[in-house]
Amino acid sequence: IGLSVVGTLWFIGADIPGLSGGEEAPETTEEIFVPSAYTVLEKALVTTVQAEGRQRYAQVHLAFEAKDMNALEAANLHMPLLRSRLLGVISGMDFLQLQTPEGRRNLADQMLVAANDVLEQEGEPPLQRVLLRNFVIQ
Repeated sequence: IGLSVVGTLWFIGADIPGLSGGEEAPETTEEIFVPSAYTVLEKALVTTVQAEGRQRYAQVHLAFEAKDMNALEAANLHMPLLRSRLLGVISGMDFLQLQTPEGRRNLADQMLVAANDVLEQEGEPPLQRVLLRNFVIQ
């Protein structure tokens, strides 16, 4: 009866300890979930944006997202330089484009590139995303 059970298990491919025949199952590597961490800029970025010869104002409240806490700590350390670069990105945008959802997504993408350039120059890990928490243009 025992041989019948072992033979049946072997035939259907069940793993029997000691009877693996020298073959080892390939190890699968699962990605480990790493939750995101955030840092919120308390002060809004406020700057002017050109619109058909007139000056308009843009006020942007931001948050940074990263998987690595060192990136957020570095962002806080280099915040004056980051704020300066991010203000330059906002002021370089087109007013009409900022009124569209695509324009705001483009702004967030450009801000991420600018922020990661600053962090890379300082030898720090990159941010994952720049999040627009509140966005006002007038």
